[in-house]
Amino acid sequence: MPSSRTGRPPVQQRAVRRPAAPRAPRENPVRRLHTRARKAWDRPLTAYYLILGGSLLITVLGLVMVYSASQITALQMSLPGSYFFRKQLLAAVIGGILLYAASRMPVRLHRALAYPILAGAVFLMALVQVPGIGMSVNGNQNWISLGGSFQIQPSEFGKLALVLWGADLIARKQEKKLLNQWKHMLVPLVPVAFMLLGLIMLGGDMGTAIILTAILFGLLWLAGAPTRLFVGVLSVAALIGVILIKTSPNRMARLACIGATEPRSGGADCWQAVHGIYALASGGIFGSGLGASVEKWGQLPEAHTDFIFAVTGEELGLAGTLSVLALFAALGYAGIRVAGRTEDPFVRYAAGGVTTWITAQSVINIGAVLGLLPIAGVPLPLFSYGGSALLPTMFAIGLMIAFARDEPGARAALAMRQPRFGRKRGAGGSAGPRRWNTMRRRASAARPSGER
Repeated sequence: MPSSRTGRPPVQQRAVRRPAAPRAPRENPVRRLHTRARKAWDRPLTAYYLILGGSLLITVLGLVMVYSASQITALQMSLPGSYFFRKQLLAAVIGGILLYAASRMPVRLHRALAYPILAGAVFLMALVQVPGIGMSVNGNQNWISLGGSFQIQPSEFGKLALVLWGADLIARKQEKKLLNQWKHMLVPLVPVAFMLLGLIMLGGDMGTAIILTAILFGLLWLAGAPTRLFVGVLSVAALIGVILIKTSPNRMARLACIGATEPRSGGADCWQAVHGIYALASGGIFGSGLGASVEKWGQLPEAHTDFIFAVTGEELGLAGTLSVLALFAALGYAGIRVAGRTEDPFVRYAAGGVTTWITAQSVINIGAVLGLLPIAGVPLPLFSYGGSALLPTMFAIGLMIAFARDEPGARAALAMRQPRFGRKRGAGGSAGPRRWNTMRRRASAARPSGER
């Protein structure tokens, strides 16, 4: 054993035990999940992905359900089983082109299109009332034949026209600081909206008129209309609605069918409403299987249009219907987020108008199927059969995508996204600096600093 300088053997020192560091308290899993979800919601591209992904999922699932729900109806009409599906697929392809075009348009071009779309919608809605041109479907005079089996419903385009034109009008008045005067708040927005409502009610389509009224109130609420003004317009609209309902036996019968459980309830024919409930009730948790619906075999009228949600509940069960509701809720949340985060008044009013339109129409359709609201005859947006309803709705979704992409945070996040492989092209098409792939970068980083 080696000795020290003093000649004494070295003293062995015992290792001193250090106190163990206190463990961090384990985070609650529920709280950790909530924190992660909140961070995900706050990302700049969340609204963009929700609108794009949610609308595409609803459209694709709608195509599947249209094919399933319309086969029996097509065969009963001596048509091929895929007849309605092929027409809906064609409308979805055209709508996809409109969606892409709208998502790439700048905001100023959307504002420029507001007046032409409004003028075209008014012209077509007036043309519906011309004898020999307008067509009556299910008692409503609101269709124009395009030749063959193709028809168009101009009132569906009136929703898009009111959203774009109303948003542009209110935005321009806000820029001129005129919204603090009640006459500028109402004129000409309310008279033009009432003109559209009058043209719609001439054809007897009260369901579409309710959606248009909801859009009007949504725009007024976003514009900051005072309570007394808001209540006044709402009272006038409610009074007109009561008069229209009281003077129509058909509408009174629909009110009597709310919550009905028998085909004949209170002297009213509630066959469609009751069989919609039967379809939902027989679906269970996971449904009877795709294509296995019983109610679509002639028992449930309009199974592929207004009551497609009932067939979805029968074939896909509670899981399928809740999935559809979750997708529409995601669209509504994304629309509110886009409207709340923008600084552009037109974007705020247009996004709020589109969100009000899709949300109100979804609530009215699903509420009627559930027996909670009267049957209004409006389709489920992006889901039900009908090209006239699908085309303007997909254009409106493209409008929302353009607004979501135009958010400052989303614009910066999209600009930072680079292709992983190959070269990045500049704005003029010339090749920019070389961008190496991941393996090449790792190999370069592993070399010594002086190696080349």
